[in-house]
Formats: sequence, structure tokens, C-alpha cells
Amino acid sequence: MSGIWCESALLNVDGGSVGGGAAVATGVRLEVHEGRISGISTGVQPEAADRILNGVVFPAAANAHSHAFHRILRGRTHDGRGDFWVWREQMYRSAAELTPEKYEKLATAVFTEMVVSGFSSVAEFHYVHHQSEGTPYPEPHAMELALARAAVAAGIRLTLLDTLYLAGGIGTPLSPEQARFGDADAQAWLDRLASLRAEVARTFPPDRVSVGAALHSVRGVPEEALKTVAQQLPADIPLHIHLSEQPAENEACLQAYGVTPAGLLARHGLLSGRLSAVHATHLTPDDIQLLGDAGSTVVMCPSTEADLADGIGPARALSDAGSTIALGTDQHAVIDPWVEMRTLEHGERLGSGQRGRFSPQELLRAATVGAAASMGTPVASALEVGAICDLMAVAPDSVRTAGSMPQQFAFSATASDVTAVVIAGELVASNGAHVRLGSPGSLLTEALKEFS
Repeated sequence: MSGIWCESALLNVDGGSVGGGAAVATGVRLEVHEGRISGISTGVQPEAADRILNGVVFPAAANAHSHAFHRILRGRTHDGRGDFWVWREQMYRSAAELTPEKYEKLATAVFTEMVVSGFSSVAEFHYVHHQSEGTPYPEPHAMELALARAAVAAGIRLTLLDTLYLAGGIGTPLSPEQARFGDADAQAWLDRLASLRAEVARTFPPDRVSVGAALHSVRGVPEEALKTVAQQLPADIPLHIHLSEQPAENEACLQAYGVTPAGLLARHGLLSGRLSAVHATHLTPDDIQLLGDAGSTVVMCPSTEADLADGIGPARALSDAGSTIALGTDQHAVIDPWVEMRTLEHGERLGSGQRGRFSPQELLRAATVGAAASMGTPVASALEVGAICDLMAVAPDSVRTAGSMPQQFAFSATASDVTAVVIAGELVASNGAHVRLGSPGSLLTEALKEFS
């Protein structure tokens, strides 16, 4: 049994009491056994062999929505005007350059950036399955296994969301640029998903890499395929979908099916507590109620939604209706859990003209326990006995955090203030560098040299 001594730590941060009982304690010693917290003492001095974490210790963050290869586009898509659809064409050009080898190198760097920033887990929404012309790689699951190896190298817990992507739009076949995303049909995808799950289970520890499922969107998955998925998808894995990200998606769905995207999912019994709806930006009041009544998770990606001019989603209304709010970094315009927390609240303030739409404690929940429903791997939801020991330490005396109450770091801290990250009781990152892999900036620089 090992020990971690924290100069201070935010305790009682869990799904029930965060916001009501969270308090900063000093001299906190965590006993760790097999990667989980087995004991907590407060007001004590460190023991000789303890790992010492200075600053304020929080549960590590969880990234509920990622497209690792989108990191290629950071700082490259901002000339001139445009919208999501213009950006998407640039994204397709980047996807065309991926190979398993290049993707493993890039994803290792991206996942390392996440770890150093305070994330201990990620849900990777993955749809670049095949070779550029759409034929499978000679090695089964070559792209998927490359991502899994990248996560293991970076030390991050990975929920690999293998994605069904069959159409380029409602009633439109996949374009040549999308060919490598697709499968023959829903049954072929289900068969490939089963094979991938078996391979990952044989190869990787289940608490580090697991397989979930995703539907790209109602644009990318025809109604007949939704029926097949609803009938045959195993009940024990998470299911994600991009939902109502763009008004054009809603209009096309209404015209083709007579209902909104949320209504279409409800028609086929796909709204449930295991569903994570990503973005959910353009919803009707009925959509909000459907998602809330189902207890679905809604994954907001505020920095991406702002960067792409997608709009401000109804996060407060969804939470009030019964949905769990989670946070993701999506296209990685920013990889920073603290920025995502406050950008969620800032969007609400801009849309409503009111402050305090989400409390700082609710924002921390969205970055931790909110993501738990999206993940197949464990999520650090609390500093309590029995919880996995995934931690991030934050400096309370930086130019950003000095004078801030730790409970309100969501409005002052950034990833630059994260001084240490612990995953499964082991120190993985310290002072902006990965313990094994070094500087994420250097890794990213080298990986991105291989892309135009």
C-alpha cells in the first residue's frame, strides 16, 4: 500500500454532495491500494515514503468527447469567414492523410497533452476505420489498435467509441472523402464492433482501455440502420451520437422523417441513460424534455462550439430537465478542462443575461462525475474511499489563481496551473511535462510535421 500526501485537497466532491459539502482540507493523506483510494486522513504530516503533491488537489478531469486527429487543425482554420461546413472540408483533408503509424504518433502526443492538462480519461469518438479508398487494412482494427496503444503510452484511460457512419447525409451516399469512415451496413459494423471488443479485451487492461459505440449522427446513419442498432447493440456498452449540432441537420431530419433528431432516436428506443448526446445545440423544448426524461447525458464542448460558431446549447434547461451535463474538448482548439468549465457558464451568461447559471461546483461535476456516464473506463469522480486514485494538483498562487477560493478555480485556473497529475495512484505528469514522454509540445511538433 502506498501513500499520497496532499498539501490541500477538495474533499466530498461526488455526485450527490458537490456544491453542498465540498470543502478544502489541509494535510490530506490518501492511502492507495491497487489504484484506488483505500483510506483518507486529514490534518496529518506526510510519511517518509509518501508522494507529495503541493497545491490544491482535485479529482482528475474526464474528457467526454474527443476526435484526436482534429488537433491537426488547431490554428490553421481561421483565415476568412465560413461556418461548420467549410471547416468540415478542411477536416476531411486532414483525415485523408492518416495512417495507423501516423495516427498512433499523433494520438500519443494529443493524449499526452490531455494528461498534462489534467485529464485522466477520454472518450474517443473514432470513425477513421479503413484505408483511404474504404477497404479494410490488412491488419484487422489497425486504426483502432493504434489509438489504444497511444492511450496506453500516454497513460490515459480510453473509452474507444467505434462509430457507425454509413451516409454523407440523409439520402446521400458517402463521398469519396468519407469512404474510409464507412461499413457495408449496420450489421457489418456490429460484427466489426464485436470483433474489436474481443481483441481489445485480449490485449489491454479493462480499466485502461474499453470499447463503446457511437452513431455519427442522424445524417450519417439512416433510419433502417438505427432500427438494427436498437435491436442488436449490446446493452452493456456506452452509446454516443452527435445530435442537433447544426440547424441544417434538424431541417433535413424533419423533412425526411417528420421528427427532430431527438424524436427519431426516441422513435426507435435509443434515448436512455446510457446515451450521450454530443453538442445538442439546436433543440426544441420537446427535445429537451425527451433527453431529460430519458436521463441521457449531454456532452457539451464549449470551446469547439464557440470556435465553429455552432451556437450556444441549452445546457441549463437540459440539466433542469434531468440530463447529466458532461464536458469534452472535441476538435481540441483548446485542451483545458478549466477553460471548458467556465466557457460553459459564460455561454449561458451570454445567452441569458444572467450570472450564476451553473455554480462552480456544478461545473466541476460536469468535468468529473458528469463524464462518468459517458465512459466505459472508471472516472475519478471523488476523493473518497473506494474511488479510483486519479488526481490533478493545481497551483493556488499563479498569476491566474492567486487570491481565488479553490472552490471557484473554474473561473480562474487554466491547464497551465496544473502542477501534477496522478492516474491509478501513479504520478504521470509534473509541472507541464509527462513523466515518461516529456514535453507534449515537443511530441506534437514532431507528430504534426507529418501532416500538410
